[in-house]
Amino acid sequence: MLLQLENVSKHYHLGDTVIRALDQVNFFVAAGEFVAIMGASGSGKSTFLQVASMLATPTHGKVLLNGKDVTTYNEVERARLRNKEIGFIFQQFNLLARTSALDNVSLPLIYAKVSDSERRKRSEEMLKKVGLGDRMNNTPAQLSGGQQQRVAVARALINDPLIVFADEPTGNLDTKSGDDIKELLTNLHKEGRTIIMVTHEEDVAKIAQRLVVFRDGKIVSDQSHGTKKQRSSRKNNKS
Repeated sequence: MLLQLENVSKHYHLGDTVIRALDQVNFFVAAGEFVAIMGASGSGKSTFLQVASMLATPTHGKVLLNGKDVTTYNEVERARLRNKEIGFIFQQFNLLARTSALDNVSLPLIYAKVSDSERRKRSEEMLKKVGLGDRMNNTPAQLSGGQQQRVAVARALINDPLIVFADEPTGNLDTKSGDDIKELLTNLHKEGRTIIMVTHEEDVAKIAQRLVVFRDGKIVSDQSHGTKKQRSSRKNNKS
């Protein structure tokens, strides 16, 4: 498996109260899968995304990427791993406001110490791929919401990551722009990209091949679209 979570829990302390944001979650995703994550507010889906993408460490349990236990990594090692192997698409885009689309996309390559000429070449190619070949020098303020999200997608892909995590990628977009992003994600999956996407929109979740639902920090459903029976191989966590 490409990514595995083994008996993962994430607890927060609020005074004398323990908040079990994740409670003994077991999850895996194979290379090339497109998984949608759903659940009500406070269900644990956002915490799951943070832990699975190594932005946060679990209180208990293991996270394995390509068979390596990344929960043993220190913060510097995790940062390097995220830059090299993980792409992020955020609801708020998270673009640098006064920086061109081209330079926003090339930012991860700077951290990867890629040469100036190679950075420019790869960033131009990626922006053309997402349909923004004529907008490379525009800043975010000069782009629509949908175009900004395309820049964010291009940035997420620029290092050719093993996994792309998308957190409500259509949440701030109008219907037309949201449909464009859904089409883009669908095409990326067809290319063989591994995508894990958190969404609260059922029509967005339908573009994934698998739907995982969280409630009270646990996975309560894990199904392939088009099937009614929950997969026994991905059965839920311990109660």
